[in-house]
Amino acid sequence: MARVLSVSGSPSASSRTARLLRHLDGFLRAQGHEVSVLDVRSLPAGPLLAAEFGHPAIVGAARAFAEADGVVVGTPVYKAAYSGLLKTLLDVLPQHALAGKTVLPLATGGSTAHVLALDYALRPVLTSMGAAHVVPGWFVVDKDLVVEADGSLTIAPGTAETLGQVTDTFARALHTAFPSPLPVG
Repeated sequence: MARVLSVSGSPSASSRTARLLRHLDGFLRAQGHEVSVLDVRSLPAGPLLAAEFGHPAIVGAARAFAEADGVVVGTPVYKAAYSGLLKTLLDVLPQHALAGKTVLPLATGGSTAHVLALDYALRPVLTSMGAAHVVPGWFVVDKDLVVEADGSLTIAPGTAETLGQVTDTFARALHTAFPSPLPVG
């Protein structure tokens, strides 16, 4: 199966965006994909903001993208655009860091007024970075994501169903691009 990089562009350690991504990571793992996680907020701010391309953390992030077959990019939406933290990471990656990759964009936000941020702000950047296929993403309204007392995430039923369909589409695209080897013998 494919190697998937799950990228959270949220600056918050307890964000709904990151929790949503971890939920989808579990779904992809259950389908046999190898999933690695990159929380952009864990990268050192100084080298990230100063675009220190040779800094070990930046080199490591670029390597994680290079080694992935598919990338899930999750971001909260602020002021009708993806997060500045995610933008900063995308700015320090090589021009074609997504070349040949299947990409699933996801966003969370306070209202549906920001739903077009995926198609008009994030998708063009992902495409310009060489993504082979950017599957239809999904915008999740914050009220549909409830963080329980134990830290688990409950997703509203209709949203959970749609996210399942979106994730299935991504998984199918990965399978088409990176089919499992046939058993030998």
